Amino acid sequence: MQDWLSGKRLVIIGGTTGLGLSAAKAFVAHGARVIVVGRNPESCAAAEQALEGQGIALSGDAADPATATGAIARCRTEWGGFDGLYHVAGGSGRRFGDGPLHELTLEGWNKTFELNLTSLMLSNQAAVRALREQGTGGAILNMGSVLGYSPSPRHFATHAYAATKGAIIGFTRSLAAYYASDNIRINVLAPALVETPMAQRAANDDIIQAFIRTKQPLAGGRIGQPDDLDGAAVYFMSDYARFTTGQVLSVDGGWDVSEGQYPAN
Repeated sequence: MQDWLSGKRLVIIGGTTGLGLSAAKAFVAHGARVIVVGRNPESCAAAEQALEGQGIALSGDAADPATATGAIARCRTEWGGFDGLYHVAGGSGRRFGDGPLHELTLEGWNKTFELNLTSLMLSNQAAVRALREQGTGGAILNMGSVLGYSPSPRHFATHAYAATKGAIIGFTRSLAAYYASDNIRINVLAPALVETPMAQRAANDDIIQAFIRTKQPLAGGRIGQPDDLDGAAVYFMSDYARFTTGQVLSVDGGWDVSEGQYPAN
């Protein structure tokens, strides 16, 4: 395997489970050393063991301003520098009251924005400050969603979540424009439905799975797996993406170009 990330020192916010952990393993396999951050101490311990000495796991809340700053500082201390950030952390606000607008609660709106947008702003801010201080340039990759621009009204009507994911695109592109002269590249990955801890509601619903077979028709029509995004994440964090910034890459099994069929009632 070619080491696309040889010598890179990377931080993954939300890197101890699901998409983030899968990416961390891929980054290490390509020669990087990583700091991964997660909320759950148990998942942190398991993640660090899985990274086999090439990664350190820290426990922290992504919406705490100190979390990303501390992770980047640890990266610089432990590995001698900092080359890039992958922000994966986020989640569904359903349990707080996210849903269709006529049912959406203010708590649901505010908590969903905290989970998905405030946390991302804080990590990006910490990364930009560190990279500018170093004067080295670097890469930031943000986790979006196809729901930010390709809605699915029957099964995925969480309007605060969609708003945050749409905002991530605008935020990222604005940052990419501003910091291009610092040689800081900032891009977005936008998956469709992927089997992660956050996606269990949909992953275990037979009706939604039948819809996904036609909405995500690639590879036999299936729910995505975390490692389906690894190649794109490795690319964006590598020097092969040195001339790419402000872009949104859909890794969605065909979601955005497929109608999706509802079963007959």
